[in-house]
This record gives sequence, C-alpha cells and structure tokens, in this order.
Amino acid sequence: MLGVEMTRFFGTPADVHVGQQFIDRRELHDAYVHRPLQAGISGTAAEGADSIVVSGGYIDDQDNGDYILYTGHGGNDRGTRRQIADQSPTATGNAALITSMVNGFPVRVVRGAHKKSAYAPLAGYQYAGLFTVSNYLTHPGRDGFLIIQFRLDRLAEQPPLVTRGPAESDPAFATTTVSRRVRDSALSREIKAQYGHSCQVCGTAVPASGDRLYAEGAHVRPLGRPHLGSDSILNILCLCPNHHTQLDFGGMVILDDMSVAPTKTLKPFAELTWRRGHRIDAENAAYHRALWVQAVQESLETSAA
Repeated sequence: MLGVEMTRFFGTPADVHVGQQFIDRRELHDAYVHRPLQAGISGTAAEGADSIVVSGGYIDDQDNGDYILYTGHGGNDRGTRRQIADQSPTATGNAALITSMVNGFPVRVVRGAHKKSAYAPLAGYQYAGLFTVSNYLTHPGRDGFLIIQFRLDRLAEQPPLVTRGPAESDPAFATTTVSRRVRDSALSREIKAQYGHSCQVCGTAVPASGDRLYAEGAHVRPLGRPHLGSDSILNILCLCPNHHTQLDFGGMVILDDMSVAPTKTLKPFAELTWRRGHRIDAENAAYHRALWVQAVQESLETSAA
C-alpha cells in the first residue's frame, strides 16, 4: 500500500454514539458514519472498508446481533432482492472488506429499517458500533449463485446493543439487552408532581428513600431522530417504572379513546387517569401505536413462517 494516500477514517466519529438514529443516507453522510449515499459498503481495495449498511437487501444476510453474516457486493437484483449472478472477491466493496480483515481495521456498522432482523430500527438508520471482519467464504447462496459472505464480530467494551425485540404484554419481557435512558425534563417533573407521582395506568406510587415517591416521565412519541417527538405536556405521561418499560418497549399501546391495551391483542386493560389541564395529543399515541403494532405483526409473521 506504499504510495497510497490514506484518507479514510476507521472508528466512531466524534459526537456519534451506539444506538444513534439517522433519518436517511444524507444524515449518515454528513455525520461521517457512512459516506456513500447509495452503496452498502464504503471503502476501496487499497484502503479497506470503513463502514457498511445492513438493510436486508441480500437474501443470505443473517443478523445475529453481536455477529453478522454479511453478503458482499454484486449480482443482486434491486427489484426482487434475489441473486442473479456470481459475486467476485475483486469487486470494490468485497475487496475493501477483505483488506480490512487482513489489516484488522474496525468497520462501522449501520442497520437500516427492515423486517428480517430484530436488531434493525423501526424507521431510518441506526448506528450499531464497531465490528471486525473475522473471515469470509465463497459459496453458493440460496439462489444458487456464488456469494462472498463475510462474518463480522462486534468489538467488546461498547455500549449495549439496541433491539426492538418481540413485544409482549408482560412487563418482565424487557430482559433483552437494550440501551435506554430515562429522560427527566422540567416538564416531566411538573407532570409527576401534578399526579403525586402516581402512575396514570395503575395508580402506583413507588416508595423511595424517606417520604419520597418515585415515578417516571414517559414520552409517548420517542424523542430524537427519526421519531422527532416533542418534550411537551402533550407527549408526556406519569408512569411507574413497569408501565414506562412496557410503553417504551412496545408491550402496551394507547388506543384512540385513551385506554391502554397490550400490543398483541389491542384489548383495553386500563383507562388512563387525568388531572385537570393535562392530556396527550392523540397523534402522538397513534404514532407510537403504529410503530409497535407493525413490529408485533412482523414478529408473528416470522414465527409462523
């Protein structure tokens, strides 16, 4: 590689974190997470691959969270997503991943929204962290053509993986590894005080140290990209930790009449209680419901297949 000017950055860019959401490829490009606006592999044979996007575009891909079997570039029909020709290890993207394997370069992995993986986001793109290319094989894929399949293993000592996982109605279902931060804004503190720290679903006020009571301010439409929920009283509920977890992880949704139901059945099990001057916007509830009802349906379809 003598004489080659190395300009590619290997690693996580400043101000980017595991689990960060991006609306589209332009945002990924602008944040230096994945620079190509179309290609799934960023890199060259001389420099190596600095990033890839896993978006379910190849039938032989397997996303297992901490490791990914990633189909290389080439021979794929964009319309049907079927393999129609052999792949070559000398194709630019494939050669780049092989160079990264040989040199031990870390590869940024981005997951795009698709139904084949529980680790994929519900919308847009999500940064999954740094992986290494462990090995690769050339073998016939499911469509009968030769594919280059790479194994990528997630580097240790990174924040936990983010997964939407299968949604359940039992609050104990949230045992999957998920990175979640309880957001506590001035507005959420105001609403918790208004309800005396009692959950709007079950009425529970969790005793804490001394005479203190504990509750959580729950944003119905998630904050940040790609959801762009607002930090306003029209988007915040006062919930106990169990029901906040159910809401965040899709175990329950809010129906149009403001009753609460398990996502699987959509049969109400409780009515939200309200204090004077506080309501949430029905559009925020509908947005949250659409996200998780879709996820449950996809999970059931996958189980039945």
